Amino acid sequence: MISTRNNEHGFIGNATNLIMLIEDDIDHAELIIRTTKEHPIPNQVRHFPDGQFALDYLFRRNNFSDAVSSPRPQVILLDVHLPGMDGIDILRTIKASDELRMIPVVMLTTSANESDIARAYWNHANSYLVKPVGCKEFKELMDHLCFYWLGKNLSLKI
Repeated sequence: MISTRNNEHGFIGNATNLIMLIEDDIDHAELIIRTTKEHPIPNQVRHFPDGQFALDYLFRRNNFSDAVSSPRPQVILLDVHLPGMDGIDILRTIKASDELRMIPVVMLTTSANESDIARAYWNHANSYLVKPVGCKEFKELMDHLCFYWLGKNLSLKI
């Protein structure tokens, strides 16, 4: 399957499982996108470099009001440290919403700081993963993440 970027909707990939990626580091985002694209479970990644734009999408505000072109993700991959709106603030907003709280949020970050981990779980993160430094280890982590959240985990369409 050849993956393409759909500029109109911003999807990367050609599949049914939607992964929302909220990540400001372009190199990390490209690595995540490339790794998930190679995964055997079909998926699409929708990348948002900042939290406010991501929340507009999730709450279907502004340019994202159409549910067909702005479907809800099956899982959200969220960095902790983002410019402007912090990842924990985004997590708190998602989990406070009756409409969104059932979407699994996986914190995917370089921070192994205990206070970041505690704040994430206190605010109902579904998982907290630290990005490994090595490419092989990173690919392995992403393989496990995709197999679990896209293949094994049962979720509701919202």
